[in-house]
Amino acid sequence: MSSTDTLTSSQTSTNAQVLDATTHANIHDKLARALGIKTAQVNAFVKLYDEGATVPFIARYRKEKTQNLDDAQLRALEKSLNYERDMATRRLKITELLSTQGNLTDELQTRIDNATSKLELEDIYLPYRPRRRSPAAKARAAGLDNAAQAVLTQEVTPTDALADYQVQSSITDDSGNEIEVDFSDIEKQLAGVQAIIVDEWTQALGLLDNLRSGFAKTASIVSSVASEEKREVGEKFKDYFEHSESLARLPNHRLLAMLRGRQENVLGLKIEGEDTPFIEKIISHFDVDTKAPAARREFLAEAASSLWKDKWRPHIEHRLLTEKRLAAEADAIDVFASNLQHLLMSAPAGPKVILGVDPGIRHGVKMAIVDAQGHVVSDSEEKPVIATVYPFAPDNKMDEAKKVIDALLSTYNVDLVAIGNGTASRETDAMIKEILAANDALKAKAVIVNESGASVYSASELASDELANLDVSVRGAVSIARRLQDPLSELVKVDPKAIGVGQYQHDVNQNQLADSLDKVTQDSVNAVGVDVNIASPAILAHIAGLNRNVAQQIVTYRKEHGAFDSREALKNVPRLGTKTFEQAAGFLRIRNGSNPLDATGVHPESYALVDSLLAQADKSLSEVIGNDGVLNTIDTTTLAANDDNVSVKAIIEELAKPARDPRPEFKTANFRDDVNSIKDLSEGMTLEGVVTNVTAFGCFVDVGVHQDGLVHISQMANDFVADPMNRVKPGDIVSVRVISIDEKRGRIGFSMKPESEKPVRTAAKSTTASADGEKTSRPRNNNTNSNRPAADKRPSKPRGKRHDKDSSSNRSKPAKNDKAEAPSKMGTLGALLQEAGVTKAKK
Repeated sequence: MSSTDTLTSSQTSTNAQVLDATTHANIHDKLARALGIKTAQVNAFVKLYDEGATVPFIARYRKEKTQNLDDAQLRALEKSLNYERDMATRRLKITELLSTQGNLTDELQTRIDNATSKLELEDIYLPYRPRRRSPAAKARAAGLDNAAQAVLTQEVTPTDALADYQVQSSITDDSGNEIEVDFSDIEKQLAGVQAIIVDEWTQALGLLDNLRSGFAKTASIVSSVASEEKREVGEKFKDYFEHSESLARLPNHRLLAMLRGRQENVLGLKIEGEDTPFIEKIISHFDVDTKAPAARREFLAEAASSLWKDKWRPHIEHRLLTEKRLAAEADAIDVFASNLQHLLMSAPAGPKVILGVDPGIRHGVKMAIVDAQGHVVSDSEEKPVIATVYPFAPDNKMDEAKKVIDALLSTYNVDLVAIGNGTASRETDAMIKEILAANDALKAKAVIVNESGASVYSASELASDELANLDVSVRGAVSIARRLQDPLSELVKVDPKAIGVGQYQHDVNQNQLADSLDKVTQDSVNAVGVDVNIASPAILAHIAGLNRNVAQQIVTYRKEHGAFDSREALKNVPRLGTKTFEQAAGFLRIRNGSNPLDATGVHPESYALVDSLLAQADKSLSEVIGNDGVLNTIDTTTLAANDDNVSVKAIIEELAKPARDPRPEFKTANFRDDVNSIKDLSEGMTLEGVVTNVTAFGCFVDVGVHQDGLVHISQMANDFVADPMNRVKPGDIVSVRVISIDEKRGRIGFSMKPESEKPVRTAAKSTTASADGEKTSRPRNNNTNSNRPAADKRPSKPRGKRHDKDSSSNRSKPAKNDKAEAPSKMGTLGALLQEAGVTKAKK
């Protein structure tokens, strides 16, 4: 179990302890309804979870108890359970506080019980939160409450209500502390009376709900450049220098872009909306127009205006923006987590001998060979097989480089050449292909590998421990080779935020992001399982039940005592207790050990059941393992799972395909040899590429020109695309057509639409302006690009009946696909943007 999991479990356990049985039951019923499962399934999960079981363990080895809930359902249940427990704990606290104050009513209790978010709960409590130094509190302390009540309930002018008021020489708050206030003149007294009235009116929570709902529908968010000197330094935010759109319909990624611009002091943000209709609603609610005399009516109307402008509108704006921000952050975290999961579960090349190549120009091309187990190969003198060559300018030692590489490939029977996709990647790829073509005896194949984060690993403490005898500059080549061999085992060594598949990753709640990514990594690692005798501490730390300390203890023990011969031997590792062993054992594989079951996904708790199964069939383990034909003939009706855990059927399935790898088959994209840079592209060209990142507004594709091009959501298919994640995943190999090139700005626009179905277009005026800030390409190997502002400007005028809104704002709602009139020609970035329904904001 990771440190994040431990913290979360500890917190939710603490919250669970303060809740009564009825509250727990209500939470479980609510979760069952929300997730479309049975209450019994929720109860079973909660019992296991509170006992310390991890989600991967429950999903794999307690299927019978949860009635086959999978890991995705269990993660959703875990998240919702923790949130509802937090909500219930806060409800209890707020109820207790209101009761102590004497303010708790049946209406308030009902509102508290029905609140659906933490923000809503805090809104309910806000009017009753003690504020000893507020204007209303000071006025009450000064004795102005009687005058305020007179104005509210009697037909008197505010001045007459203050006729008997005596200014106090000394004023203390409800704690007996003296406070400095000045109510010496009538104007200040009237202001105090009005403050009390406004404060009392703030308790009209039903009215507040109504006004918030109305304002939310009509409000707009407006962004502008903070100052003229920010225009140049904040050029990447230029699409928001003069921008306005409906707050309700604002896409998540655009809000995050605006918020980042504000954070960097480039943009100013404000919410615009009407005042008059909402002030009139307040006046109507409190029957101000019926009050007499006129001076009293005018005074209360001023209070209504103050309530709206000074109290409620700022609060409503803050809440609406906070709700939008939280939704946008949650969406960005989900996008990042989904991308990371698919990247971690990329197809492994498997146990191959690989030459890792870290391309470079001035600093040379660094190379290292790893064996089938991922260890750096040693030569006859026990020195690591590494090399650096300088085939490109300014050295231009091409012939020498080819000889060195040819010798490495020949001498060590290399199966694959993993080439990092950074600087000089395509030039290095071309050079190696020339070497392979010139020597028929070589069996290797060149593959381009995403090297994002490899430099981070090279300088890490883990790399120093694993590759202590190698220079930092060469470690990247080793990492690149291992990434091709087993992406999961290598990528877990790098902070996910360095891999470059996130969207606005630095702008979201970092604790929530880390927790989400940690859970995704844990699920991926446990889905595959690890060989405990070769696994690094980095990947072991993600095994169910383990943490960094125990993972390191396992590796240390392995170094001191040699390879583990059985899972049972793991119990000798310090700090690996009984509960930890239960959670982790099934995911830790031991190949060629004393018990063949240790190399499978069968949990040690089920070994006795396997023995019974073998006895029933009168077969040995070697006869049945991997032989589904024999396994299917075994009569299992007399056998039962131990303690209703994993079923006999599940065990037979595991024996039939022991330690099955759920990852897809290894494939590579075929980059065109004649396309090495953006200069080699031309509009209409069709290319094969690899999806590197998926966002709310489309996906980025690497076609081997050092910068990824954008397939905007509007160019992903001829039918409506609600969510790009439903169409492509990172690592997918796709065919794209070049529809726009902006060489100056390094931007490429791709389309995945079938060319035969393209509408006919006439010439369109060229433009180099970027209005679609989900840029049409991104430079290679720059991790910050996944966080750049996405200025996907919505049209300033409607285009026909087009409804191609950004899916991130409401993914669950299908939108219409009424097509707008096509632009004349798709040949420029500007035309691409027009077709996508995007126009540049007027300055």
